[in-house]
Amino acid sequence: MNRPIDDARLCELGRAVIDTETQAVAALRARIDERFAKACHYMLRCEGRIVVTGMGKSGHVGNKIAATLASTGTPAFFVHPGEASHGDLGMITAKDVVIALSNSGETDELLTILPVIKRLHVPLIAMTGKGNSRLAQAADVTLDVGVEKEACPLGLAPTSSTTATLAMGDALAVALLEARGFTAEDFALSHPAGSLGRRLLLRIDDLMHTGDAIPKVQETATLSAALVEMTRKGLGMTAVVDAEGRLAGIFTDGDLRRLLDHGEVNIQKLGIAEVMKRGCTSVSPGILAAEALQVMDSRRINALPVLDAEGRLVGALNMHDLLRAGVV
Repeated sequence: MNRPIDDARLCELGRAVIDTETQAVAALRARIDERFAKACHYMLRCEGRIVVTGMGKSGHVGNKIAATLASTGTPAFFVHPGEASHGDLGMITAKDVVIALSNSGETDELLTILPVIKRLHVPLIAMTGKGNSRLAQAADVTLDVGVEKEACPLGLAPTSSTTATLAMGDALAVALLEARGFTAEDFALSHPAGSLGRRLLLRIDDLMHTGDAIPKVQETATLSAALVEMTRKGLGMTAVVDAEGRLAGIFTDGDLRRLLDHGEVNIQKLGIAEVMKRGCTSVSPGILAAEALQVMDSRRINALPVLDAEGRLVGALNMHDLLRAGVV
């Protein structure tokens, strides 16, 4: 049955958990030493895969560590130790490195498979809170993830210990990422469906309007003709080109509003060349859509003409194109 508890007490309990887990993670800093470096070298020399294993909450953390390693340039996967002794040990080869997670270092399911791992002469990295445990003694290198106390007031639910283990796994992954020279582009290649992948892989050539879809008029056109073109193409602007198709200027919705603010305008007689903006910002084909977004943001504009090396108009792009593509 739930006990009555006020909001202040709930917040106090939450802050206490954060404080305890913060202290547990901070204590790891002093343990990033030659053992940590040795574990990194084992993993860097690995010709196969990093196999992460652990039971219960350690297994959940191990799954996340394996996923983080795999997404940052270190091929890895998780093997459940209970399933390992029923056939999944065949997933581990002599070219692999095993990371075994157990706060106590005495997890039966892990200890059962240790002889097979040692028989394969596979480097074993232990992440445990007990340096004198059987897991630690069997390991080639042991990373101490012990905590002074769990955040659980009963001292039973894995809380600080799982947070510390996860942080140590992140430390390994990021150290290896740097050592391998893993780049943002490499990360995007393994995350093509995510927002980061779109930002780092999508180019304006995939988004820009080309051919007849480009809003453009000749520099001899009237303002009226330019407005018709802007309305028809729906990009909030029109490019103005010379007889060779090179960009001469641009005219936008904003330019029209500013023009009308100055008084009456004869749109039938006024030439677009008289009111267009010359020397406007443009980009080249092939750049990342994220780069185009940066240009728009820095110049506070909503549309961009795309020009080839000779200055000819080959495309047009606006902010709505980037929004629809998920780049913004």
